[in-house]
Amino acid sequence: MTPLLIIVAAIALLVIGYVTYGSWLAKEWGVDPSRPTPAKTMEDGVDYVAAKPAVLMGHHFSSIAGAGPINGPIQASVFGWLPVFLWCVLGGIFFGGLQDFGSLFASIRHEGKSVGEIIKDTMGKRAQKLFIIFALLVLILVIASFVNVVAGTFMTPADAPVMFGIVADPIANQTTAMVSVLFIVLAVIYGMLTNRGGMKTLPATIIGLVGIVLALVIGLNFGLAMSRTAWIVLIGIYIAVASLIPVWIMLQPRDYLSSFLLYAMMIVAVFGILYAAFSGSAQFQLPAFTGWTTGIGPMFPALFITVACGACSGFHALISTGTSSKQLENEAHAKAIGYGSMLIESALGVISLIAVGMISTGYNADLGTPAKAFADGIAAMYHGSPLIAALLTLAVSVFALTSLDTGTRLSRFMFGELFLKEDEATWKDASGIRALLAHPLVGTGIMVVIGCILGGLSLSQIWALFGAANQLLAGVALLAVCCWLGEVGKNNKMFYFPMCFMLVATLTQLCRTILAKFSAIGGYAAAHATAEEMAADPLWGHYFQLVFAAAMVILAVILVIEAIGTFQRQAARKK
Repeated sequence: MTPLLIIVAAIALLVIGYVTYGSWLAKEWGVDPSRPTPAKTMEDGVDYVAAKPAVLMGHHFSSIAGAGPINGPIQASVFGWLPVFLWCVLGGIFFGGLQDFGSLFASIRHEGKSVGEIIKDTMGKRAQKLFIIFALLVLILVIASFVNVVAGTFMTPADAPVMFGIVADPIANQTTAMVSVLFIVLAVIYGMLTNRGGMKTLPATIIGLVGIVLALVIGLNFGLAMSRTAWIVLIGIYIAVASLIPVWIMLQPRDYLSSFLLYAMMIVAVFGILYAAFSGSAQFQLPAFTGWTTGIGPMFPALFITVACGACSGFHALISTGTSSKQLENEAHAKAIGYGSMLIESALGVISLIAVGMISTGYNADLGTPAKAFADGIAAMYHGSPLIAALLTLAVSVFALTSLDTGTRLSRFMFGELFLKEDEATWKDASGIRALLAHPLVGTGIMVVIGCILGGLSLSQIWALFGAANQLLAGVALLAVCCWLGEVGKNNKMFYFPMCFMLVATLTQLCRTILAKFSAIGGYAAAHATAEEMAADPLWGHYFQLVFAAAMVILAVILVIEAIGTFQRQAARKK
């Protein structure tokens, strides 16, 4: 009965948090349903396009979720279920939800612009440029990490030199690839029907759901066979195109339809927990607490870095201020989309924790990837159903691709902002080399090429940095919104503790990484006696982590110093 009690407690606490704390935040900040949103006042048919609440919820939820709330809690399960449960629930309510809702609200009050623009208005132009550089470094890791994940999930094993082929009786990778490609086609059809054909959301959704079922049937019988390298090239082309075309063609409909897979996945998991509790089909093996230090490090800061999207994630702030704020139809929807989506993701994090507990006493390499452990854990509740496991693995893969194309669009926005002057709205207003660098094609091309090259190397060093960099971005985003609220005279005291905690935790982790990399570089020759060992753990990978971590720390410290100056000026004005 332990898993049932865990999920019931999680849902109850998250609902209470949404109804009470979420509503209080909306009241304190002055959310105004009568105030026009940027999607209405700045509509351009490309990025600023008002979306129905259900459609935007689908986009936002799919984009912030990805594989994060599955990977993080499962990897952190080595500490036991209680610490992960508490951080997912309390972190979601008081940290992640606060950041996502606050970022979305601040952005819609800044013409749907990014966190960088919010920082510029409160902390100055220099702080804005530093933040954009910081965010772009994180987005490179996002693109590289998810290119690596998606290509690895799609590729035909043994990396056969297949350029393109449709195969019958496909294996799991080939099925996942086929369904994911069909999802893209289905999204374009849905977008055309609703935005150009005038079809209402309900009938279009029914057609879309039928299309999802057909895609699954086709994918289970016919798969796409391509090498990993070919998939990386194709994924790079796809995310570049997806980031440039109007959101209504692919981004909105694809994420909306994908969200139904995620909702279905969560429903299947909850029913599995109920079934296992009363039938005994699977036993929960995860202890409540295993110790303060595990194989991934001490609980502070490792737990708060590893769980990531299940409780708080800086990537969410980029999505809230990069795409969602440009599509919000009414300020009244901000609470459900910004705050509510985060709490649903926290619930998914708890479900992931329960899933791994059904097959192990804690995550380890023998379980395969966290996505596989999740699928196997839920399937175990249904007496090890292979169909359930296959469908859940597919759902996780679909969301990794969703986060990837949204992240690329975000990088386009921020890369362009980096080269614009204060009085220049777009690249068309700039001149000379700045106009060229701010052009959407240039920024997209540079970010995609760098991300795909790093993702193609499949280096563990990328993943090692991603968690800390992502959580440090959360601390900086909390800092930015806190400064802005203080600047406009609204209550920002609820940000103080979450902001300081995330900054201290992530800076601690990055400093630990820097010290570890110095040690690893110094003892590299002694620890790598053969060419095979050097190839598996290249020296330049350690230098990459060292330089990247040091750059993150320096940029974050400068931004904190700028913020302290801003808080001091605000306090002086009040006096």
